Amino acid sequence: MKRKNLYSILLCGAVVFSASSCKREYLDPTLKTSVAADNAFDTQFRIESQALSLYGSLKSGSFYGGRYIVYGNLRGEDFFNETSNLVTASDVWNMNLANSATSVKGAWAQGYATINRCNVFIDGMNAKGTSIVGATAGAKYIAEARLIRALSYYSLLQLYARPYADGAGSKPGLPLRLSGITGPGSSDLARSSVAQVYTQVLEDLNFAEANLASTNANALANTTRAHKNTAIALKTRVYLSMGRYADVVTEANKIVPVAAPFKASANVPNDLVTDITTVFKTPYTTAESIFSLPMSTSASPLDYPGTQNSLASYFYFTNNTPGTTEYSLIATGIVGNAGWKSTDKRRSLLFTATGGKQFLAKFTAPSPYTDYVPVIRWAEVLLNLSEALVRSTNTIDTRALALLNAVRQRSDATTTLAPASVADFTDAILTERRIEFLGEGLRGPDLTRLLLTIPAKGGAPAKAPTETGYIWPISSDELSLNKLMTDN
Repeated sequence: MKRKNLYSILLCGAVVFSASSCKREYLDPTLKTSVAADNAFDTQFRIESQALSLYGSLKSGSFYGGRYIVYGNLRGEDFFNETSNLVTASDVWNMNLANSATSVKGAWAQGYATINRCNVFIDGMNAKGTSIVGATAGAKYIAEARLIRALSYYSLLQLYARPYADGAGSKPGLPLRLSGITGPGSSDLARSSVAQVYTQVLEDLNFAEANLASTNANALANTTRAHKNTAIALKTRVYLSMGRYADVVTEANKIVPVAAPFKASANVPNDLVTDITTVFKTPYTTAESIFSLPMSTSASPLDYPGTQNSLASYFYFTNNTPGTTEYSLIATGIVGNAGWKSTDKRRSLLFTATGGKQFLAKFTAPSPYTDYVPVIRWAEVLLNLSEALVRSTNTIDTRALALLNAVRQRSDATTTLAPASVADFTDAILTERRIEFLGEGLRGPDLTRLLLTIPAKGGAPAKAPTETGYIWPISSDELSLNKLMTDN
């Protein structure tokens, strides 16, 4: 029996958000949409369905349900391109992207489509929906939309804008669209600064934290639908990207205990699971999974990433299915790290093919590729806090060391990390992040947030922070439709 569609991506009848059939509107990166406002927010059922559809838009295979994670992996130094296929992002791996590249246009279009759907929903809730469901439920629905909007803007910043560390956010960011577009004539909008976009991201996440539920109905809902810890966890990521380390500590302290065991002290009881491999297996609803994007076999509406979008199709290999052998692991990358012991449980999330090449085996579901996509895990919150403590105090902080070793020893009980200097400590944290989150899309953002050179790999060149190509060009569609838009 097929699993139930976990997010409703398209709705029936008058509630459907439908893209215009006009060619110009179809190509518009903001995907101008229309909604029958007279009855779209008439009932609790319609409002609930629309809220779920926002998650469905976020988990599109061309955005966070597939390719955004892929791009974060390929911009790092741990994967080797096996196919030289532009359709499957060989140009991303080669650090040689054009404005018209499929990757550049697709991520921009789906990111802004998701943002616009959130905006249309928020507008509708403010105009009518909250009066139907009541103030508390209305604020919760809006909080979910604002969290999804925040995550979408944050993700686009990582690809299309200079890192916050370059000029304290003063460089050009993104067009900051905060009202729903339901018809033509709203394409022109100048770029806000990086700092202004981050400010909006944080405003959205603060609203989300204040108005989301402390816990949802069950483990599935706690994994796949936003709650207070989701907002707090994402804020630790955002503040880390901004280099605002004291703020990372403030946020993390809301839910991370002072001493081990580091189980969430409030709201959903998030925690490190004993066996990391269970995070990536059915039912995907462990205490570690703060927020994941679910997939199912449902084809109506489509509830999986689709061809050439899924994480398994990029990174997993067997002699038959499901992998298409797009990207193997580079032997001199993190898999060659001498400190990553063969007995470390995370080594079991690798697959060695005939001939010795290694592939990632976190995402292994066969076509139609129904692995859940992890957005943020408890392990990341612990390592975000560890790094922030070290960088904010410039010391070998004892709590930071305990957090780092909690993540390491969960999978490798025989190792106790003991860095001799602050520099060694921050290096150890970054190495641990490469091991722990291999294939989860965090390496690219980790390099750029710290203004580190993106290393050379195989035939792909290194990219220094000052070089063209360190960040992506702006989508050619946006440049053609938005007269106020400027390129990178």
